[in-house]
Amino acid sequence: MSEISLEQSEIRINSSLDKSIKVLHALILPIAFIALWVVASALNWLDPKLIPSPFTVLLGALHSFAQAEFWQGFAASLVRNFSGYAIGASLGVAFGVALGTTRWVNWLFAPGFNILRQVSLFAWLPLISTFLGYGNGAKILFISLSVFYPVALHSLEGVSSISAKYAEVARVYQFPKLYTYRKLILPAASPQIFVGLQLGLIFAWLATVGSEFLLANYGVGLGNLVIRGREQFNVSLIILGMLTIGFVGVILNSILSRIERKVLRWQQRS
Repeated sequence: MSEISLEQSEIRINSSLDKSIKVLHALILPIAFIALWVVASALNWLDPKLIPSPFTVLLGALHSFAQAEFWQGFAASLVRNFSGYAIGASLGVAFGVALGTTRWVNWLFAPGFNILRQVSLFAWLPLISTFLGYGNGAKILFISLSVFYPVALHSLEGVSSISAKYAEVARVYQFPKLYTYRKLILPAASPQIFVGLQLGLIFAWLATVGSEFLLANYGVGLGNLVIRGREQFNVSLIILGMLTIGFVGVILNSILSRIERKVLRWQQRS
């Protein structure tokens, strides 16, 4: 028993050590960049009006964090992002699975889907703003579209790659359709579906910030924060907005990766 527990503790130590190494490896480039930035600012290699020092940016960030306006914009961006992602991901999974499993849906909608997904996402903005203006509805629709296409495409690929033996098992045992989807089709297609969900999350955050840049006549958000920094020629505010956007994107992506690992592990056990 003591040998087994010793082996388990060694495995845990090695696992935590690997995670620490990965974290340090990911931090090498940002730390090197900040160090170079500090040195360049201290030696006056950079014009402080164009590129302020890290300490100036830090002071500006602390000032912004103390204001309610920053957090209102932060919350507004997250609400738009999650709303658009939830709508686009739900419709994308449902449409992709239906496209890959139902013949009449594929026959009716596949040609139009293949044409529309070739259209650049930003080409939809003039049409969206014409009908919905510059409010939250237009931004959420734009975010939903950015999520819908990658999620639907990968859901379709996941369902299409399922072996024919699953359909044969469902037919032989006469499983109900809902049971077949829940126990056979979706678990088998889930790795590809999660690839689409992860891509959709990246596109959703890019579309959130992009919509706030391009539909900036209304509302608050992190994109509006960067625009305000540009208008005021406040480079510290611009850099703060960019860093916040980047950090939020990394955090959202890591959360979905954890969910994916847990869901796939649970499916393998069941």
